[in-house]
Amino acid sequence: MRPSELAREEFVAAFGQVFEHSAWIAGRTWDKGLGPRQDSLQGLHDAFGEVIREAGRREQMALLQAHPELAAGEAEGEDLTPHSQDEQRGAGLDRCRPEEFAEFQRLNGTYRDTFGFPFIIAVKGLDRRQILETFRSRLRNTREAEFREALEQVIRIGYFRLKGIFPGGTGQP
Repeated sequence: MRPSELAREEFVAAFGQVFEHSAWIAGRTWDKGLGPRQDSLQGLHDAFGEVIREAGRREQMALLQAHPELAAGEAEGEDLTPHSQDEQRGAGLDRCRPEEFAEFQRLNGTYRDTFGFPFIIAVKGLDRRQILETFRSRLRNTREAEFREALEQVIRIGYFRLKGIFPGGTGQP
């Protein structure tokens, strides 16, 4: 079945989990109207990105705050979604050395205190060292620049998650 042919409830059931605890994105994407373009990975991803970028600041902030902190799930019993758990494990964040774990914890606290939401990065294809380097670097951003970057990272994460739904990365689900 093509996404454009799904009823709203079916569409939200199929794609509501793509963005962390934010099924409203799938619902609003469906509400805007779906056509043949949204039956592809890139077309549907573009539609989701548009909904996120057009959302109000409060909704965007709630979307960012719905994300877990990096490397926190193991120690704090954070309730990671299956997607987040797989992504963090894939980047080796469940295998941090004690000093890496301590640095993640310190950076998580500093980042949240500075920006008001957790550090968000699409970890696919990155290792712990690269993630830590990016983490340190992004702490130097302004609040507004980091807010925009975090939203773009959420959209990028959505792409990788959608790619898992669309076999071969380009076809239909």
